[in-house]
Order: sequence, then C-alpha cells, then structure tokens
Amino acid sequence: MSLDETPGIQMSPLIFKENEVDIITASPTDDGLGPAWKFWRRRRFIVACLAFFGFFNVYALRVNLSVAVVAMTAFKNVTLENGTVATVQEFEWDSKMKGHLLSSFFYGYLVTQIPGGWLAGRLGGNMVFGLGVAVTAFLTLVTPPIANASYYAFLAVRVVEGFFEGFTYPCIHAVWARWAPPLERSKLATLAFSGSYVGTVVALPVSGILAQKVGWPFVFYVFGTAGLVWFAVWSKVVKKAPEDDKNISPQELKYIQNSLCDVSHKDVVHPWNKFLTSLPVWAIIMAHFTENWGIYTLITQLPTFMEDTLKFELEKSGFMSALPYLVMAIVLQFAGHLADWLRSSGICTTTQVRKLFNCGAFISQTVFMLLAAFLLTPVGSITCLTIAVGLGGFAWSGFSVNHLDIAPQHASVLMGLSNTVATLPGVISPAITGYIVQNKLASEWQIVFYIASAIYLMGAIFYGIFASGERQEWAKTRKTSGRNASALSNLKPTLLNVKEK
Repeated sequence: MSLDETPGIQMSPLIFKENEVDIITASPTDDGLGPAWKFWRRRRFIVACLAFFGFFNVYALRVNLSVAVVAMTAFKNVTLENGTVATVQEFEWDSKMKGHLLSSFFYGYLVTQIPGGWLAGRLGGNMVFGLGVAVTAFLTLVTPPIANASYYAFLAVRVVEGFFEGFTYPCIHAVWARWAPPLERSKLATLAFSGSYVGTVVALPVSGILAQKVGWPFVFYVFGTAGLVWFAVWSKVVKKAPEDDKNISPQELKYIQNSLCDVSHKDVVHPWNKFLTSLPVWAIIMAHFTENWGIYTLITQLPTFMEDTLKFELEKSGFMSALPYLVMAIVLQFAGHLADWLRSSGICTTTQVRKLFNCGAFISQTVFMLLAAFLLTPVGSITCLTIAVGLGGFAWSGFSVNHLDIAPQHASVLMGLSNTVATLPGVISPAITGYIVQNKLASEWQIVFYIASAIYLMGAIFYGIFASGERQEWAKTRKTSGRNASALSNLKPTLLNVKEK
C-alpha cells in the first residue's frame, strides 16, 4: 500500500507531526512563489543579496591596506631643492612594522566575536551587522590623516576597525536562524559569504589602480564611502525577522515560519560547558581556523609575495592577487547549491555533505599549496594558489553553516566562538611571515607555504573524524527530542511528508 493510500493519513507539503514534534522536510521551492530562479520575489533572497554586499564591504575594508601599504612604503625618486635626485620612502616601515600593521586589525577583531553573537541574539543580527560595517567604513575614511600623523595612531585605528568588524560574521548567523529554511541554509549562507571574496577580487586591483594613479589615500576614501552607502540601504531594507518585514508575501512568511518551527529564539540560555566539551563544535572551530590560516596568509601577503618573488608591479599584482578570490566566489555559489541539492534529494545526509565538502577541499588545498611552494614561477604559483583558494569554496559549504545544523538557536554564538579562534591566524600569520621573510628570498616564502599546507592537512583529519551534521542533544528543545531531532538533519526529504489527520 502506498503512503498516500494509508487510512487516516493526509498529505502535507511541509510538516510531519508525531507526538507534537515537527519534522521539517519541505522542498526548498515549496513556498508558493513560483520558479526558484525568480529570487526577487523571495524576501529572504533579497536579504541574502544585501548580506552579500555587506560582506563585500567587510573584506574590501579589510584587504585594501595590503595593497596600500606597498605604495606607502615604496621607494620613489624625488628631486630635492638643490636639483639632486634622491630615492626616498614616504613611510619608512620595515617588514616587521608592516607585519604588525597588517595583523593589528585582528587584535580588535578577536575580542568581539563572542559578544557579537550574543548581542545579535538580543538586539537582532541585522542591526549589529550593519553597525559593524558602518563604523569600520567611517574609520577607513579618516585613515589617511591618521597614518600621516603617527604609525602608532594608525595601528590603533586598525585595532578599532577590527573591533567593530568582529561583530559581522557572528551576526549573520543570527539573521539566518530567523530567515533561512533548513534546506536552504547552504545556498543562502554561501551567497552572503561569497561577497567576502568578490570584495577581495574588486578591492585588490582597484586599490592597486587607485594607489598608482591618484595616490594611496584614495584607497581608503573610496572604500570607506562605499561602506557607508551600503549601510544606508541595509538599515532601510533588512529587518530582524520575517514577521517584521512589511514587504514579505504571506506565502513566504508562512513558509519560513513553518520550516523553522522547531527553533525557539526566546530566552535562549547558552550552555557554555556543552559548547566547550562538544567534539562537533571543536571540529567546526578547527576547520574555521584552518581555512582562515590559508586565506589570511594570502590576503595580507600575496601582493608582497608577487612583488618580492614574482617581480610583478603594484598595479599588475593587484589584479593577479584578486584572481584566486574570483575563482573562490564562483566555486562558493556552485558548492552551496550542490550541498543543498545533495541534502534535499536524499543522496547524502547533512553529516556526509559537510565532511565530504570540507575534507575534500582541505586535502586538495594541501596539495596545491605544496606545489606553489615548489614551483615559485609566475604561472605555476598563480595557478596553484588560485586552485587552492578556489577550492576553499567547498570548505565554506561545509563548516561555515555547520553551526546551524548542530544547534540553530545557538548558531550566532557558536559562530562567534569559532571565528574567535579562527581570527588567531590573522594575528599570527602576518607576524610570522614578517619574521620569516626578512630578505625577500624565494626560500623564505617556501616556508610560509609549507606551514599553510601542514595546517590544511591537520584540519582535514580532525574535521573528518569529529564533525557532525546532526542536531546535538544539548541543543534539543522540548519540540525537538529523541530520534526526531536527528531526523531534522538526516531525514531523506524524498520520502513523502505526512500529517496526522
């Protein structure tokens, strides 16, 4: 007898109720708003698109210094009053000073990850996310006069910028906990996160052009202004939750609320002892740390590496430094949709998808980082680094949304926790590189790539052993207990959903 012929059972497109437990197995397109490609009809995709541009600004404001600092410390020929031509630097900073300057952002960024997740849960992820970008943009605008005044004042401003930008990543999970249906988490989150890499793609070459053509101060003026314009739009359009949005359709509102009916956001108490003793949580933390080590190493050092070893000029190095992140932005979109399709079609469980994408990416990145270290030629190095960074798009479809799988009501705080540890590479890697690369030798840069390769390999092993896509026991509410909570993550949605009559 088929399921729809069973006596006493009525078909439902959304929910199976058993013992008052709601199991969500809806198709990602069951919102009554027409074909999935008409994303503009869906308010949650408008939120994702604006979040994309938010992360675009987050990374543009973060990476522009890596190009600007090359122009700020470059040797230039200057004609003195007596007619003598002298070679001088506008800012006489050695490699150690530049390393500390590039890493100073992360001192502040490290502090606000967990508070950012907590504030997002209380005030709303949309508000805290927007303010984090806006303050960073304003401080970027006033950077040139501060840099001219004092090296240490410049360091302090970068620390404060990192402090406010540290709110952004944890806050976005508070947004998705209210806006993203479970079977759309990967593609909505990766759409937003890909803005980081598109921002890098745009910021690196544009910063090179601005520094070369009109002067390094305009690197900060242009991107600071762009961040403030984005904030004006974000604060007008994006609301804390779907029910607060006057422009959302009744069908979409009902669809989102039904799909998230197992998640309570009221009076959430975060079980810190459970967080710190959970191996799936530590698997996410380790994966986040691993991916950020490679990303931060290249974001902060790739223009310098290209100038030192590959002999690229500043303007050209900006374009070539952006190439790996263009590939990653494209891969991230494909990976997010593929991850959700594998889950919604029942081919793989959530756990399998997260491990496959994350570990496969890390192992591949290990190989290509090693190849980049051995080749050290313009074509070979750029090709290997582009592939290594691009494959990180699959890793982000694994660990970056894993917080929402294992504990959706705690996701913003868990993202804050993992991103706190994952910020350490931003502090450590540029400083270590500054100490290793003293003489601009190819052999010194090889050591930098060897370290990144070893960390990628360790991250793959740890995540492969301990990661999970199932909701954890300590994250189950009264509505999600026992075997039904596990079904939220791993039930195959190809089974027809039913509702007690």
